[in-house]
Amino acid sequence: MTEKMLITQSSPHFRDKDSVPKIMYAVVISLAPAVFASLYFFRLRALLLLLCCVAACLATEAIFLRLRKKPLQALLDGSAIITGLLLAMTLPPSLPLDMAVIGAVIAIAIGKQVFGGLGYNIFNPALVGRAFLQTAFPVAMTTWIPPLTKTINTATYATPLGDLKFQDAVAQGTLAPLKDLFFGNTGGCLGETSALALIIGGLFLLSRRVIDWRIPLGIILSLSVFTGIFWLANPVKYASPLFHLLAGGLLLGAFFMATDMVTSPITPLGTWVYALGIGIVIGLVRLFGGFPEGVMYSILFMNTFVPLLNRHTRPRILGERRAQ
Repeated sequence: MTEKMLITQSSPHFRDKDSVPKIMYAVVISLAPAVFASLYFFRLRALLLLLCCVAACLATEAIFLRLRKKPLQALLDGSAIITGLLLAMTLPPSLPLDMAVIGAVIAIAIGKQVFGGLGYNIFNPALVGRAFLQTAFPVAMTTWIPPLTKTINTATYATPLGDLKFQDAVAQGTLAPLKDLFFGNTGGCLGETSALALIIGGLFLLSRRVIDWRIPLGIILSLSVFTGIFWLANPVKYASPLFHLLAGGLLLGAFFMATDMVTSPITPLGTWVYALGIGIVIGLVRLFGGFPEGVMYSILFMNTFVPLLNRHTRPRILGERRAQ
C-alpha cells in the first residue's frame, strides 16, 4: 500500500468572522485619507490616474477570470480595486494615462493572475506593475510636478528624496521642511505627499487588526536606527531619521504594501525578520544606492524570502521533537 503522509503546519488554523471582501474593503476605506489628499494636491491629474488604474485592474481581472473559467463574482472581493488604488498611489501625477493603464494590466496579469489569482501570488501586484513601469518608462516615472498648493513656475519639480540624493540638500540647507512632509505640501507620487493621511489610514487598519502591527513597527524601527547611526555620525551629510520616515513612500509601503497578507510571513519571528530586512534595505538604497527611493525594491526583495521565513521560523508544535 502507498504510504500516506500527514503534513502538519503552523497556525493560523481558526475560523474568523472577517471575510476576504470585508478585509479588502477595510483597506479601501483606510486609503481614503491618502486618496483625498492626492485629489487636494494634484486635482484632476490624481483623479484621472486613480480612475484609470482601478478601471484597468478590474477589466484585466475580468478578462483573466473569464479565460480561466472562474466566476466573475470574484471581482467583488475588492482585491483588484486595492491593486488599482495602490498602483495609482505609487505613480507620479504627471504620468501619461496610457502608461498607467499598462502598469495596471501588468499588475493584475503578471503580478497576480499568472500565479493563480488571489492568495497565490508571491509578489505584491501593485509593486510588480510599478516595477515594470519604472523599467519601461524611466523618464516618465521620474518626472515630477509640484502640488497645486505651491506657486512655482516650473515644468518639473524635484522630490524631497531627490533633493537629498542628487542636490546635497542637507549641506545646502535646502532640505524640505518636516511640516511640509507631514501635511503633504511637497512633490512626489500621489500617495507620498501627505504623511498625516497615511498615518490615519494605517492606524485605522491597526485598530481593526487587519494588518500585523509588527511589520510597520519593524520597518520604522530598523530604518530609524539605520539612518540614525549615520545622522549622528555626520549630521551635515545625512538627513535625520524623522525626515526618512516622513519623506517618500516609507509610510505607504509600511502600512499598505509590506503588510499584504498573501506576500508577508505568517510566523511572528518571520514577520520581524521580514520587516527589519525591508527597513535596512530601504536605508541602504537611500543612503548608498543609485536611486533616491528604495521602498519598492526592498518589499519585492523581501517578498522572495517569505516562503523560506515561513518554513524556517515555524513555531514548534506542542509535543514535537527536534530531528536528531
